[in-house]
Amino acid sequence: MGADNMRIKLPHLIRAVRQAGLIVIWVSDPMHGNTIKAPCGLKTRPFDAIRAELRAFFDVHEQEGSFPGGVHLEMMGQNVTECIGGSNTVTFDDLNSRYHRHCDPRLNASQSLELAFAISERLRKRRLKSANEFLNASKVN
Repeated sequence: MGADNMRIKLPHLIRAVRQAGLIVIWVSDPMHGNTIKAPCGLKTRPFDAIRAELRAFFDVHEQEGSFPGGVHLEMMGQNVTECIGGSNTVTFDDLNSRYHRHCDPRLNASQSLELAFAISERLRKRRLKSANEFLNASKVN
């Protein structure tokens, strides 16, 4: 969807599914909606756009009181240069150095770990918030 569309469209989808009485597992695939063509002609994906879409996915679910059930990422344990950005910045100029898969650009090991830690931290904060809300509600009763 992309981060902007996620913030606009996902709330409506969540509400429609809830109103229909359906039970679904919400999964985000922030890779495909963020594929661009680099100046050199290779397909790539900006890390910041992927991270922004994931952040939007978690934000919307938190706002709607629903649960983000999963994330689909294309990633590689090797130091490929197929997606630009990340803490060990891959630039457009770096793409040709270790670009192995021309179909679906993958996150490299560093980018994958960066997202994994961001997701883990987000889930930890949500779990702690839920636990605190439960404890506070228990004290009232």
